[in-house]
Amino acid sequence: MEQRYLGRTGLRVSRIGLGTLTWGHIEENDAADLLKVFWEAGGTLVDTADVYGDGEAEYLLGRLMERLVPRRDLVIATKAGSVPDPERRFDGSRGHLLAALDASLTRLGTDHVDLWQVHAFDPGTPLEETLQALDIAVTSGRARYAGVSNFSGWQLAKAATWQLAQPGPRTRLAGTQMEYSLLQRGVEREVLPAAVDLGVGLLPSSPLGRGVLTGKYRHATPADSRGGSDQMAPFVAPYLDDTARRIVDAVATAADGLSATPLQVALAWVRDRPGVSAPIVGARNAQQLTAALSVETLSLPDEICRALDDVSAPVHRYPDHDWSTL
Repeated sequence: MEQRYLGRTGLRVSRIGLGTLTWGHIEENDAADLLKVFWEAGGTLVDTADVYGDGEAEYLLGRLMERLVPRRDLVIATKAGSVPDPERRFDGSRGHLLAALDASLTRLGTDHVDLWQVHAFDPGTPLEETLQALDIAVTSGRARYAGVSNFSGWQLAKAATWQLAQPGPRTRLAGTQMEYSLLQRGVEREVLPAAVDLGVGLLPSSPLGRGVLTGKYRHATPADSRGGSDQMAPFVAPYLDDTARRIVDAVATAADGLSATPLQVALAWVRDRPGVSAPIVGARNAQQLTAALSVETLSLPDEICRALDDVSAPVHRYPDHDWSTL
């Protein structure tokens, strides 16, 4: 699998990453199959978080690194900052973040992570305090690189600029993880331009539109799908409207013309967008992951990209476009 630099850093990652959001709810043998398939395909970037499965995802990944895949072959990315507190969903305080990192390292069974990310912006903590935790993590050797997740455009720009402008040993933000797909192009408004300008690599989550872009929901909702489960149905529902249906139909048409699958077309589109380093793909089983990894050999023709751009284009007017043309 092709490797890419993450932003304007020396960290190289596979251009498809493996997500572990569901690893707290699957059997260890199934997780082992996923990791083995990913590793054997040349994948390196494995993304997790301290809250996935209440820590079980990190714990499971740590066990698999002991017996299945060498630690040196993987780029481990984890996150901290989300908390199970209805009064305070995010905690970006220095104390919480560093304690969470130490707990993550224990569960993962390693002395460092390759990429440590703040899971979300905490409006209750001064941003400079949150960023200081990233500096401490890197200078202490517990993290090799640092990034953020779910930051808006101005939040990302402020954080990245602070790290570049402040004197002393500051840690450049390497990446930002955001939802991005043909069904969710909101990052193109401010986040992606800021990331490209500041040299921050984008790691798209849900690059298949929460599974909708695979085409599985075109005619019905499969009983064994996320949309068919009581727990995950609300997660999928926003992408089952008429607008999404038109986009999915266009993806399916493109796939037919290319002798490919809708999954391959949708994933290739987001993988090769400017500023993108590596989409993060989640899969329930090895068969699904193998299907996603088969996109490695596919590059979309320019005319297909333009057609998909047009059908999925979000409405961005003032101030994103020249006001004199509106």
